[in-house]
Parts: sequence; structure tokens; C-alpha cells
Amino acid sequence: QGQLVESGGGLVQPGGSLRVSCAASGFTFSSYVMRWYRQAPGKERELVAHITSTGGRTNYIDSVKGRFTISRDNAKNTVYLQMNSLKPEDTAVYYCNAALWTGASWADRYWGQGTQVTVSS
Repeated sequence: QGQLVESGGGLVQPGGSLRVSCAASGFTFSSYVMRWYRQAPGKERELVAHITSTGGRTNYIDSVKGRFTISRDNAKNTVYLQMNSLKPEDTAVYYCNAALWTGASWADRYWGQGTQVTVSS
């Protein structure tokens, strides 16, 4: 039912910037928190950024704080991840996720197919 489609990935030089987008459909986007995950080759998937349903609060893993910014436009059913000062270790497939709070943890409900971000000289 619900669908998420990422776009905007590509090849970027270290220190460069890139913005990835995720378009949602088939569910009430404004009721969900949105998250960005990433998975590098040979590593497990990790949560990168989180934003509440209204965009009032955000959170990031320590390695991207000050460099990445998550935002959303509920009128467009879209969530974004602006990535600045990119490093080679940021290279990964970036996945969009829609989640709900169960009272004890976040329940991931919908996933996108991912978009490749490669940071290399």
C-alpha cells in the first residue's frame, strides 16, 4: 500500500554536497515520523537521521551532526536529506523509512528501494 521512492544520489567528491529526496504515497504521510538509513558495503544498515511528523524535532547519529540536515514538506509528501562536507565513509545506499511509535520503540512501516551515494575523488 504505502510506497517510498528515493532520488538524488550520485557521485560526489569529498567535501562536496548532495541532497537526496524521498517521495511518499499510499499512506497518510503527515502522521508518520520519517527516517533516513544507510548501508555501506559489508556493513549493517544504520539509522542516520530522524524527523517528527511536523518537522518540529530532528535527531542524527553523531558522525553526521553538523553536516547533514533532514527536513520534510508535508504538502508535497516528501522528506529530504541535505548532505554537506561529505566524506568517503558516507558512501552507502541511502534508504527512506516511515515509522510509528509503539510506546516502546519505533516500528518501521514502509521502506524505499534506496539511492546510491558515492563519495570519492
